[in-house]
Amino acid sequence: MRVQFLNVGATYEELKPEIDRAIKNVLNNGKFINGEQVRKFEQEFANYCGTKYCIGVGNGLNALELLLRAFRIGEGDEVIVPANTFIATILAISNIGAIPVLVDPDVLTYNIDPQKIEPAFTKKTKSVIPVHLYGQTANIRDIKSICNKYKSILVEDAAQAHGAKHYGKKSGSLGDGAGFSFYPGKNLGAYGDGGAITTSDKKIADYVSTLRDYGSRKKYVHLYKGTNSRLDEIQAAILRVKLKHLDEWNQRRRIIADLYLKHLNPQKNGMFQNPVEDQGNKHVWHLFVIRTKKRTNFVDYLNQLGIGTLVHYPIPPYAQKAYSELNSLRSNYPVTNLLAAQVVSLPIGPHLTQIEVEYVIEKVNKFISKHL
Repeated sequence: MRVQFLNVGATYEELKPEIDRAIKNVLNNGKFINGEQVRKFEQEFANYCGTKYCIGVGNGLNALELLLRAFRIGEGDEVIVPANTFIATILAISNIGAIPVLVDPDVLTYNIDPQKIEPAFTKKTKSVIPVHLYGQTANIRDIKSICNKYKSILVEDAAQAHGAKHYGKKSGSLGDGAGFSFYPGKNLGAYGDGGAITTSDKKIADYVSTLRDYGSRKKYVHLYKGTNSRLDEIQAAILRVKLKHLDEWNQRRRIIADLYLKHLNPQKNGMFQNPVEDQGNKHVWHLFVIRTKKRTNFVDYLNQLGIGTLVHYPIPPYAQKAYSELNSLRSNYPVTNLLAAQVVSLPIGPHLTQIEVEYVIEKVNKFISKHL
């Protein structure tokens, strides 16, 4: 049997008539930039997240970068961020001339450890960006308390957490603003690049809306040195269709994760460890990430059986050549180093079948038993 890591095309197969109709309507309308579909999606996604505003942009990186700019964060300012994130979070900071200050995660949830945030604060700290990694929100209650204490901006990186909840509130509404990605593999994914910012601050929303469109509110009148980062009209139409199904798809992911958690056999010796859902959270399982000390053997074994896996992420940002100035700090992040060496993502997605899930469970448990 072959089990894909994620069947991205299955969403189109399920919604083909609706998506085809939505795309055709855009083509027939002839309005391809900042049209009706973008405006309607922005309103619908803001309502979904529980915020007053949503601004569609070109991708998740742009969402974070423009949001930081809107909060007037820039050259020489420090932004605290988890050390174990995709590089886009770090790029958003350095691209505006700010300084990323990396903090190790909690070893159980993989999200930034609030106890390590406050010691990282300096007089230059302007913002904290907790990443809701793998579909689970960070410990926002504790992080927000720290941000309030130091009067710093809390920006959510919600690129992997569409629909996730923290004590009943959805990601995107937990801080001063949030950045989302609609990369095709996300829980809410477009069929190309796309992103959005959510906030309930009108000034920030207005500023981002201007920055994304060449710094202009009126044609040929430019208030700021902006950029071109607009959500595509066709992608917005597709996202509007898929948003109606997001909660159902997230629930399917939760069912699969529950089966994994119930039937996979973790070992107390640390050879194999399941992920943990933190208190007060409703995980949407963008990824189901386990840890094993025998990752190379484990991945090879599953690949031979036709089971797709991925590693998120094998090389942390501070170990990348692009951030050579941070390379010497590797020893400061023991948990991130541990995760980089041990994590493996198993197949999960709304279109994974019961038979496929049972097959994965059977083969994983067989590997565990063999290596006790």
